[in-house]
Amino acid sequence: MKKITLTLGLAIAILLTGCSKNDPAASSSGGGTVTPPSSGGSGGGGTSTSSAIFAKGADISWLTQMEASSYKFYNASGTQMECMQLMQSLGMNSVRLRVWVNPTGGWCNNADLVAKAVRAKNLGLRILLDFHYSDTWADPGHQAKPAAWASYDFATLTNAVSTYTHKVMDTLLANGVIPSWVQIGNETNDGMLWQDGRASVNMANFAALVKAGYTAVKTYGDSIKVVVHVSNGYDNSLFRWMFDGLKTNGASWDVIGMSLYPSTSNWQSYDSLCLVNMNDMISRYGKQVMVVEVGMSVTAASTCQSFLTDLITKTRSIASNNGLGVFYWEPECYNNWQGYGLGAFDNTGKPTVAMNAFAN
Repeated sequence: MKKITLTLGLAIAILLTGCSKNDPAASSSGGGTVTPPSSGGSGGGGTSTSSAIFAKGADISWLTQMEASSYKFYNASGTQMECMQLMQSLGMNSVRLRVWVNPTGGWCNNADLVAKAVRAKNLGLRILLDFHYSDTWADPGHQAKPAAWASYDFATLTNAVSTYTHKVMDTLLANGVIPSWVQIGNETNDGMLWQDGRASVNMANFAALVKAGYTAVKTYGDSIKVVVHVSNGYDNSLFRWMFDGLKTNGASWDVIGMSLYPSTSNWQSYDSLCLVNMNDMISRYGKQVMVVEVGMSVTAASTCQSFLTDLITKTRSIASNNGLGVFYWEPECYNNWQGYGLGAFDNTGKPTVAMNAFAN
């Protein structure tokens, strides 16, 4: 891959280039140390295979909202199934769930998160918890502070990240749920909680916010792996810029998370570049990697199956099991739910052939 020396101006331009997923919306401290997930079972409550078993999963955070809108889900034979059980029957062993601070309408708030997390835990599915630290979508072009935090100075803002992280984790723990992985921020190409935590303006501030989240999560067990997530997994220059900056400023993380949203014509190139980038991240920083978001147009299901099969194979090929898994972003969306067209279910609520990639 062609190496690029990234100037600050070029960095900012690249940072603000989001993943090709459409923005569908626009788009108390404490907790004692608990028994961390351990190898051997499910990742919801007791034990977990967060390190030993390759994660095949999906972000299904829209599920409860879809159910409230009378959406139903069916297997290939047309038998209605509960969505998480259906995902499991298709070969998935993990789910990713986002949480917003005070969202309009309540969907993806702490209570909604817990409701979904308990369902996943009861099925033995592992959980990747995705903190957006916002009241709405956080992505490369949008990292708005929660309204309640808008006037905080930076010290108070950093404390809020810690306190809020504890609050969510405490509530999950009280319901018997221990996530296997926790994301500190979502697609943080240019940091989070703008403008204070905007990485291109003040990388040290972003690093301090990551450290606050990391330290809070580790209160609940060192085996819970903390993820920092950047989009455009094919873009090695972007990832080096970000993680060099975090390392220089003393941030800690366990896993580098990536998004990958190719077109039907460039997926082979994207997969290859993503593998190069993943191996470079492992070599450069000594951290594991995970593809936490993927998607492709629902109208290209066969091509999407090829894309996913190849990406899963490449991620699994990484030495020493340092490629932890692949998650599809909201595959259950169908019939133009929220205007989103990158799901993997047809308009009758059945999985497309794209989902076959998770079967093995």
